[in-house]
Amino acid sequence: MEFADLITTPKLDGVILHSPFHDPIDGTLCITGHHLILSTRKDNVQELWLLIQAIDSIEKKPTSGPVQNGGTIVLKCKDFRHLQLDIANTQDYHNVYTSIERLSNLQKPELSYAFFYRPMYNILEDGFTLFRPETEFAKLLATDEWRISHINKNYTVSKTYSSVLIVPKCIDDNTIVTAASFREGGRFPILSYRHENGAVLLRSSQPLLNNNNKRSRADEKILNAVLGPNKKGYIIDTRSPNLVSHSKSKGGGTEPDGHYTQWKKIFKNLDKLVKCDGSLLDHFSRLMEACYDKQISTDKWLSRLENSHWLTHVQNLLSTACLVAQCLDKDGASVLVHGSSGLDATLLVTSIAQVILNPDCRTVRGLQALIEREWLQAGHPFQTRHSKFCYSTSRTKNQQPTFLLFLDCIHQLHNQFASSFEFTTQLLIVIFENSYYSNFGTFVGNSEFDRQELKLSEGTTSFWSYLNRPDVITNFLNPIYEPNKAAIWPSIAPVSLVLWNELYLRWVIDQKYQKIAILKINHLIQGDKDLRSTVIRMRRQLLDLQKELQSLSLEIEDDDLSDHI
Repeated sequence: MEFADLITTPKLDGVILHSPFHDPIDGTLCITGHHLILSTRKDNVQELWLLIQAIDSIEKKPTSGPVQNGGTIVLKCKDFRHLQLDIANTQDYHNVYTSIERLSNLQKPELSYAFFYRPMYNILEDGFTLFRPETEFAKLLATDEWRISHINKNYTVSKTYSSVLIVPKCIDDNTIVTAASFREGGRFPILSYRHENGAVLLRSSQPLLNNNNKRSRADEKILNAVLGPNKKGYIIDTRSPNLVSHSKSKGGGTEPDGHYTQWKKIFKNLDKLVKCDGSLLDHFSRLMEACYDKQISTDKWLSRLENSHWLTHVQNLLSTACLVAQCLDKDGASVLVHGSSGLDATLLVTSIAQVILNPDCRTVRGLQALIEREWLQAGHPFQTRHSKFCYSTSRTKNQQPTFLLFLDCIHQLHNQFASSFEFTTQLLIVIFENSYYSNFGTFVGNSEFDRQELKLSEGTTSFWSYLNRPDVITNFLNPIYEPNKAAIWPSIAPVSLVLWNELYLRWVIDQKYQKIAILKINHLIQGDKDLRSTVIRMRRQLLDLQKELQSLSLEIEDDDLSDHI
């Protein structure tokens, strides 16, 4: 198939573009295999270059009247932008609509722009090999506790795990194979993070019980080897007991208490996150509808914001992540986190808990490593989850904004502890955009297995290779960053959680002047050490005030935890 076969009208003059915060532009529209380009001869008017992969929804609005004469095409994009193309001729109008619709619905990953993009700069480091498990866990592998296993080198143990696995040194590969057969998708308990006190965070999928409480001695051996003798750990099941019972009727379930005597089980109600029924995306769609309703009153805005349940998901997720972090840090107890498949809520909880506990995850490189380790190498199906977004009418239950929820939770932490992060929230926005549409191959595919099959490291450029270039990454560095080795315990009270205006409302409220002000403040802070010290001191005073709210939240979580001990 050639892209030219899908494009009925490759070039058209007299197209009028309407875009947020700009006057209408009359120009020439060019349609290529991957881009919409609208250019004009007028000076000081920036032309439009839109990656077609960024289009989530395309709508036709024919000109009304006794004689149809052209119409309007509305493009709703995955970065929340709404664009409008006015075309005078009816045949051209239909041709442009058909061309864009065909190109925006191509399913094969190898047809995406990442395979055609060629960087015009030197690659300073290969992002595809930058965060391999061997290097990320090098210090841990130097001990007598953990080792590298290549049992999954051909992805026969688990299609969604990486080829290199970090496992307890006392566990042989045969035990791993047996334990994998006991877990959905072969996702046996695997190391996610080791806290400085020695407590370990594990993640897996649900056990396959087949309605008869079948046990797996191999699975029990792995978990007990992590604990050691006479120690207790926690299993955080991200599902409610009702959903667990429903899973059990289908052959899944949770660990039988009688066979996991060293582990205490806690159920957390994150059902909307673990059930791939599209409800999470539906809730986010409600939020976007409210954000783009320009006629909405204050009362209705607050009501629709609450009814979207998006901030409720953020709150519940932060609450569960704090509980996991407390078990590791305060109790010194190891934790296993899992839901059903271990591909969504599980990864959310384990990754956010690490941002709370591990100061390295609050640096630029540490955040990249966390995304590689807990999302890309852990098999989060980006290709499936991100193929459609909140505007599409053809989305299915498999499309979910799980990764966006992760970034929003980091934004909440950043809002409460701004000086503890090396990067600004603009970096989170750029990562969000590239996870949905990109020049780069990092987020293409559903797993490491897919990326090996597609030969991404040979045919595409890594997003990290681009982002880590000095002239790029400096734009995202936080001028008030002060390394903080301590854990950051957020307030999860409703009044402490905020809507991510910088992302969700950026095409509704013009943020040009805020950006100019931030740039000036950053230049002042970077050039004036005394001013930087003053800002940091004020931040510390603010954090002291926040601790009162945090202590209340922690007391609530302590009560929750003590109920299960």
